[in-house]
Amino acid sequence: MVHAVVGAQYGDEGKGKMVDYFAAQADLVIRYQGGGNAGHTIVNEHGKFALHLVPSGIFHPQTTCVLGTGVVIHPMNLVQELKTLAEAGIDTRRLLISERAHLVLPYHVWQDKYEEETRLRKVGTTLQGIGPAYQDKAGRFGIQIGEMRDLGHFRQRLEAAFALKLERMPGMKAYCSSFAEMWQELVAAREVLLPYIQDTLPVIRRAVESGRYVLLEGQLGVMRDLDWGVYPFVTSSSPIAGGTPAGAGIPPWAVKRVTGITKAYTTAVGEGPFPTRLDDEIGRYLQEKGHEYGATTGRRRACGWLDIPTLRYGAWLNGYTDLALMKLDVLSGLPEVAVCVAYERDGRTYDTPLPAYELERVRPIYETLPGWEEDLSACRTFADLPENARRFVERVESLVQVPIRYISVGPERTQTIVRE
Repeated sequence: MVHAVVGAQYGDEGKGKMVDYFAAQADLVIRYQGGGNAGHTIVNEHGKFALHLVPSGIFHPQTTCVLGTGVVIHPMNLVQELKTLAEAGIDTRRLLISERAHLVLPYHVWQDKYEEETRLRKVGTTLQGIGPAYQDKAGRFGIQIGEMRDLGHFRQRLEAAFALKLERMPGMKAYCSSFAEMWQELVAAREVLLPYIQDTLPVIRRAVESGRYVLLEGQLGVMRDLDWGVYPFVTSSSPIAGGTPAGAGIPPWAVKRVTGITKAYTTAVGEGPFPTRLDDEIGRYLQEKGHEYGATTGRRRACGWLDIPTLRYGAWLNGYTDLALMKLDVLSGLPEVAVCVAYERDGRTYDTPLPAYELERVRPIYETLPGWEEDLSACRTFADLPENARRFVERVESLVQVPIRYISVGPERTQTIVRE
């Protein structure tokens, strides 16, 4: 069975915890898109980890983990992540890297900084080089990680790419280190990564054809999708369920289950429209109680009430079979909670998101529900939740028309309620 886990909001929904939760039963976990520009925070018996590239299944000894073809990989950052895991006693030899995955190279990071600083309106990029790496991939100018195997070939490709970058963008020179310094770092990373690089398709095909449990893990969410998100304030790949077959190497018919991950409220980091954003005391309450800081950049996440139009939008685009509602415990202590049920603009009502240039001008229409004071962290069944918390869950479920099967009431793996 192939099971995709996707973000139902703007990213940072808690996918890492749920992938870690599901991976306890998974045979194979595949990261299918994105790069190190987003992190999955995981708390388990080994400690607290912010994974940026390595799939969250790495903590389960029976699980093979794959960095798929759709991922872009910064080799030095991956080496550091593997080192951190090894120091915590985690066996990383179960990681496989697709030879077709593209590299994020130092000049991509320099280009990212140069482009963001010269834009009239910032996109809010994490400055990790992800966008420029995908630009080069789409322009047939990228370098696949498998090309590192042949050192002479790799250097030749790198020299040509580096020279052309500076020729096309002379202003980028102010951000660059020397080629020699870049080469030295890459050669050192290459020695560590070579044993992990292989043709991953036979492994994936055998797992799918034999009916093994294959878990697909992405980053960010539907509102950051290159095609369907708040363009141009989006990522450079497709985190929706439709992106999973291409990025992982699996036929579309094989994906039988799609779990959408949403918080009980909405958060976003970076620029762009955010209709339910709360720049008030409640927004600050959610931010502090929810520890809403980006795992990659440390930037504060803007917070707002739960956006139902976004969840409905993702339900169609992703085909959710079920939802996981994260951080319900953060809403405890509020006398009232609200959900945005629609948007209004120029006298018209909309129940799904508009393009970014129109979404900036909408007014959210809210439905208010009674809050609850009780601490939810010890709840382990739906019946354990206070009545108003149960009503909140049921109301969200009825508005989105997708069953909420999982409810998270804390960061630990055990703090997860399963509704049958």
